[in-house]
Amino acid sequence: MSSPTVFVTGAAAGIGRATALHFASRGYLVGAFDIDEIGLGRLAGEIETAGGKVHTGVLDVTDDAQWQQRLAEFHQAHGRLDILINNAGILRSGPFEAIDLREHHAMVAVNVDGVISGAHHAFPYLRETTGAQLVNMCSASALYGQPELATYGATKSAVKSLTEALDLEWARHDIRVIAIWPLFVATAMVDGLDTGSARSLGVRLTAEDVAKGVWSATRRRGRLPRVHYEIGAQAKVLALSAKFAPSWAARAVNKYVTGS
Repeated sequence: MSSPTVFVTGAAAGIGRATALHFASRGYLVGAFDIDEIGLGRLAGEIETAGGKVHTGVLDVTDDAQWQQRLAEFHQAHGRLDILINNAGILRSGPFEAIDLREHHAMVAVNVDGVISGAHHAFPYLRETTGAQLVNMCSASALYGQPELATYGATKSAVKSLTEALDLEWARHDIRVIAIWPLFVATAMVDGLDTGSARSLGVRLTAEDVAKGVWSATRRRGRLPRVHYEIGAQAKVLALSAKFAPSWAARAVNKYVTGS
């Protein structure tokens, strides 16, 4: 049999890079895609030096033509798509009105439209691969709307809902759909991040922590379906409280944590 394959967006740095390395070290043929060609080259060199297999390509997740081309090239070359990881994302923080409107729209374009496009264009290839999985990168900021991260949190709430719907829709095609829920991760995405929640909770996760969480989540297929996978103790506690606390209590906790 050919090696299992994983297609990772935003793979040149941060969580995407760590995830690509993690899967490559465990025998997966990694498709690594990003707009950063230099970063992809460095990643490919590291994977190949370690004896792994990698296929790289430039992909702007907001460009449907690029999605179609990269997926077709990958599938034609390797014949299967076991896992698509919709990881690419951007974050802008600060008071809602102080963020340029173009930045708000850019977050929606990458974090929501890019995920929808990836899922839509990858579906035929996932359907052809037995036991395929779609992994969407969510965020604990989607548990309750956070001040200074309003639009970012909204995009991740959209990803949450999309994941839940596709998990139900695509089960008949033997496609598993899951969401990964980290809190703040020590990557370039949070460089300069100075929100109340970041100051209160700190940045306690590494990209490698999330990569291990993605690997673990894609290994688990219990008798009871599970869609959401929180990464780290903080995200687990916040998710549990959001699930069982009354809305007024969740609002109060969020107000306290964010210093608002």
